[in-house]
Amino acid sequence: GNVVDFHTCDFFPERWFDLVVVLRADNDVLYPRLEKRGYSENKIQENVECEIMCVVAEDARESYREEILWELPSNTVEEMDDNVRRISLQLQQWSGAS
Repeated sequence: GNVVDFHTCDFFPERWFDLVVVLRADNDVLYPRLEKRGYSENKIQENVECEIMCVVAEDARESYREEILWELPSNTVEEMDDNVRRISLQLQQWSGAS
């Protein structure tokens, strides 16, 4: 019943997780989002480049089984709400199965 929020995953053992979620954002959404949060230009560029190169997604694909890995879009409030619903539903299904 634990949640880990982290930006890299290659040092967490797979046995720790039942589900790994990678949130993705289009760069035309990501850049202004980070700018609005007050990130430095250097930090914004670093994040955008990582998203372009799929760094976190690739690390997750290399570190965890495909069946426990979800890549979800996180561009709009509606997508974020849908992600919360999907993850909550999965958690409910697991808790009902035990």
